[in-house]
Amino acid sequence: MIYSEKNEIRQINNALLNSITPSGGVEFQRNRVYWGENFVKIYGVDKYPPTLNRGWAAKISTLPNVITVQIFEPANNNDLLADLSKSVAKYKGVMMSTRDELERQRAERAAEDAERLITQIDQHGEIIGYMSNLIMVVARDEQSLERSCRQLEATIATLNCKARLLTNMQKEAFKAISPYNEPPEEILTRLQRNVPKSSFIEGFPFASNSFVDQHGYPFGRDSKGGLVVLDIWKRGNDRTNSNGIVLGVSGVGKSTTVKHIMLNEFMMETVVLVIDPEREYKELAENLNGDWVNAGGGTFIVNPLQFKQVPLDDEDETTGDKLYNEEDINKGNNKGINMSMALHFKTLEVFFKLYAPEMTTRRLALLKLLLEYLYNSFGIGWETDVTKLKNTDYPIISDLFELIIQVRKSGKMPDGEELQGAFKEDIHELEAELRDMAKGADSFIWNGHSSVDPKSDFICIDTHDLQDTSENVKKAQYYNLLTWAWQRMSRDRKEKVMLFADEAYLLIDPLVPQSLIYMRNIVKRARKYEAGLFIITHSVVDLLDPAVKMYAQALLDTPAYKILMGTDGVNLDEATKIYALTSSEKELLANKQRGVSLFMAGNQRFRVNHEMSEYELALMGSAGGR
Repeated sequence: MIYSEKNEIRQINNALLNSITPSGGVEFQRNRVYWGENFVKIYGVDKYPPTLNRGWAAKISTLPNVITVQIFEPANNNDLLADLSKSVAKYKGVMMSTRDELERQRAERAAEDAERLITQIDQHGEIIGYMSNLIMVVARDEQSLERSCRQLEATIATLNCKARLLTNMQKEAFKAISPYNEPPEEILTRLQRNVPKSSFIEGFPFASNSFVDQHGYPFGRDSKGGLVVLDIWKRGNDRTNSNGIVLGVSGVGKSTTVKHIMLNEFMMETVVLVIDPEREYKELAENLNGDWVNAGGGTFIVNPLQFKQVPLDDEDETTGDKLYNEEDINKGNNKGINMSMALHFKTLEVFFKLYAPEMTTRRLALLKLLLEYLYNSFGIGWETDVTKLKNTDYPIISDLFELIIQVRKSGKMPDGEELQGAFKEDIHELEAELRDMAKGADSFIWNGHSSVDPKSDFICIDTHDLQDTSENVKKAQYYNLLTWAWQRMSRDRKEKVMLFADEAYLLIDPLVPQSLIYMRNIVKRARKYEAGLFIITHSVVDLLDPAVKMYAQALLDTPAYKILMGTDGVNLDEATKIYALTSSEKELLANKQRGVSLFMAGNQRFRVNHEMSEYELALMGSAGGR
């Protein structure tokens, strides 16, 4: 029985005491504790670096056989400022008076740390407090205890912290860690250190997989409930770019996960572009006061005939005697030759082949010759500096069509040369193939000068109104928009731009593999422009057709970030081969659990549960299978 302060008799709950009391009791020794059948050592952290990275505490708390306790006590800022000012004066005095170089350097570092804290308190208004960290290592035998202790000491060293075994204080330390005791004063006196409140809070001690990027945002939770903090723009080691690929069947949460990335990137001041064939991102764009443009209904035109910057293959950039480099090409001038025009003609070849796949090589050659005449008539030649041209300085599709009609009627090329042989037939075929683009049902998509660039940092390019058109029209417009997007991505090397290419299978055409080559080159070049490309598609198999595999493989391999969501059948088998999935990873994807992915960041791979807050879901809207 025990007596309360009011002298009331209370019955002791012996059953509870028996359940929480370890068998064999507790024995305290100088450097360890015997806790029932367990061997215990308790450490205290008594030194920290000037700054602590986000998630630093998780690297300790997630170690096996380790229990940690963090204590933070806010300090009186006025008193602390006075003490810090005295400390600065004291350490500077030591710096001036000592002849010992080691002592001088230590005093200098201490003075700098104190001055940094003064700045954070006085100028930034940050709360500074006293932080204490205790770490208890528990094991079932001596060998396991020593092994876990060595691992702990090595981990703490990598954080530039210093921890000491609390010799002759194991009992007091055990009380401090126990939930039924207040920390003894002697423990706090020994371990308390001044730190900003942010260093304590951003420790993220429960981030159980230790995947916490310092400048990232919450991406999801791992299999143990630990927070995953992701910074897509982080570079280093195996994370060499900011590209990603998202794979999975319908209904597993791809769109919601992608919207989560878009939303957080937008809040981190990244320019977000999305090509949206299914009208899944319109509400998100509108809720963020972004630009929603209809690229399938005439309100947003990208003129195919306007020159655009081209992503080169690495081999193209260093061809031959290096007569040009990428910067020269994209400026449009090099040794009097407009390489931008030459590369643009290659882009036009792809565009017209996607639109009219039955176009023969000879008709394509005739079309390119007519295009050269057309550009010349607008004052654009091989020596023109295209960087000075405006949108309205370029010809449009109807100008090309009128030239074709003129040549067909006269039987002569613009320079007066007579059409010879099969070209007489070809000019009629060209007129028929391009009529819809210039005058008919497809003219509202392409016939016009490029629209003014959207001004916001969230741009949704909607192609949903193309659903009832032919596959050729969809593919040609998707490719055309991709060329515009690359122009926006490569415009400023200091501006972060992320393109999300949804339903990317629309660019897969075995007859015109150059469209995939263009996307592959974006993936390879984007990192040089502080840009990234995220590819979202249902099927791995589409990318592995023998006719396109040599180009599409890079879209699967090169991205540093891979989000594999539920899938089955042949797609699961192919994903297993490509990414060397283990049996447990394969089972994870086969379960097709909504909102769950196998996430790969460089060489790290683990399960992620994608959780969205209510405010995020409200901003995302109802489209996309939420």
